[in-house]
Parts: sequence; structure tokens; C-alpha cells
Amino acid sequence: MAGTLPRRVSHLQALEAEAIYIMREAAAQREHPVLLFSGGKDSAVLLRLAEKAFRPAGFPFPIMHIDTGHNFPEAIRYRDQRVAELGERLIVRYVQDSIDAGRVREERGSISRNRLQTTTLLDAIEELGFDAAFGGARRDEEKARAKERVFSFRDEFGQWDPKHQRPELWGLYNAHIRKGEHVRVFPISNWTELDVWMYVQREELELPSIYYAHQREVFQRDGMLLSVSPHVPMRTDELPFEAQVRYRTVGDMTCTAAIPSSAATIEEVIAEVAASRISERGQTRADDRFSEAAMEDRKREGYF
Repeated sequence: MAGTLPRRVSHLQALEAEAIYIMREAAAQREHPVLLFSGGKDSAVLLRLAEKAFRPAGFPFPIMHIDTGHNFPEAIRYRDQRVAELGERLIVRYVQDSIDAGRVREERGSISRNRLQTTTLLDAIEELGFDAAFGGARRDEEKARAKERVFSFRDEFGQWDPKHQRPELWGLYNAHIRKGEHVRVFPISNWTELDVWMYVQREELELPSIYYAHQREVFQRDGMLLSVSPHVPMRTDELPFEAQVRYRTVGDMTCTAAIPSSAATIEEVIAEVAASRISERGQTRADDRFSEAAMEDRKREGYF
């Protein structure tokens, strides 16, 4: 009808459309992609975006989780439940297998296996011939991730060099690689934590229960509230106590802290996130409390 104004696209609609375009571009340009899924909120959003990008057909890639063995049980249950609902193929590779094979060695005095995941991931990519890996990293999480391109090039050793990345002007993405190389693809790079939660609300996505306020036995270490678990031995000066908490991000139990919170509904979580001035990883991930250079060094080695 003449004179009709075009429908206004909302902020979330624009982000969703961009992410779907990115996923379709990667799937079209690469032969053997894989979607990395941890059971966290960001990878849950990736699965919904993949549904919108490729349904009613099946996903043109499998789903893969690199399991450290120190995960929250709630996240593992959610991972298995969600993949079963989708009817897609799940590949799990275990850091413990890398340790048993002598591929990696746990550092003396360290209980976190986060850094060890890199070798397990790169071995899986090489073994299964993946040439692209979708991940849920966002630029607002921390400074090293802010340097990532949407299509982040990795060399034949799985390494990342921020000085040798391709320009991405006008939404054009170049996934051309040589044999042995691969790209990491981050469809929600431009999203914020608040965007993710608003999308979860709009799409009525179920998430692991630990994202919402609940009673939990925790203890304090280095100013952070860690969950009492067999994976995190308490020191003699540390005492457990009950607290009402929730998790802003879901990583290993060894390095992911809870925050005191009464936000038991998604509306309350959104209000809490909107008022926060600290990123979720900066507040609750012990393994991210490095300098920017230290985290960048880990990413250069092939870290997520």
C-alpha cells in the first residue's frame, strides 16, 4: 500500500538476523563445521539460532562438548536434555582422556583444567576434520575476546594471531583456508549479556537451574563464592555455609563463582544484569582474572 511505513526492526531482531546470516555463511563456505556447546546460556542461544537458520532440516554440523570432568551436574543434565530434544548428534571429548594419554599434564597446585581444554579441542578438530567451529564468545566479556573477528582465523597449529586476521567490512566474511587450518565463528560477537538474557526471555528458552537464585553450600576464596564440591578441596581456613546465590556464567566448578542474588525469575535476572557494571566473567571467573596479555597468550595457543 502506497505511503505505508516500513516495519521497524527491533534491536533483538537485528542481532538475531545478523547471527543467522553468519551461521549460514559459515555453513555454506566450509565443508565440516561443528557447534561447540557447554550447556551455558550463550551456547543455548546458539542452538536456538541454529534452529532458526536451518530447520526444518537437521543441522549441517554436529554438536561438540569438551568435558573437563569438573562441570556443574546441572549443566551436563541440561546439555543432554537439550540435544535429545533437538535430535541432533552430540560428540563429547574428555580432558581426562588427554591426561591419561599423556597429551597434557595437570599443573602442580592447580585444580582448574580450563587451560587443558585447548589440547583436547585441537585434537578433536584434527581427528574429526572440522574446518570451522561455532562458539558463543561475545566481545563484551573481556578485552582479549574483544579483539576477535566474527570469523577468527586459526593456523595449522590451531593458533590465533590478532595481527593476522581478515577484514570484515560490510558484513562480508572470508572463510577460505588451507588444509589443516580452521576458523572459529562467533555469531553473537556483537551481543551483550543483557541482549542474551532478553533473547532467552523472548524465546522462552529453558536454561540450567543454577542461572537463577537458589540455596547452595558455598565457601569464600579470594573474594569469590565457590560451590562446595569434590572437585574443589577446601583449605583448613575455609568454612562452608548456606547462601542464596545464582551463577552469571557456567564454567568449571573449580573456577566459576556464584554471586549473592535473589533473582529467581528471568525478569529479576534481567533487572540485575541491567544494573551491573562488571562483566560476568570479570566478576565470577577465577581463570579470567589475568591481565589482558595473559588471556591473549592463552587464546594464541588455541583456547576458546
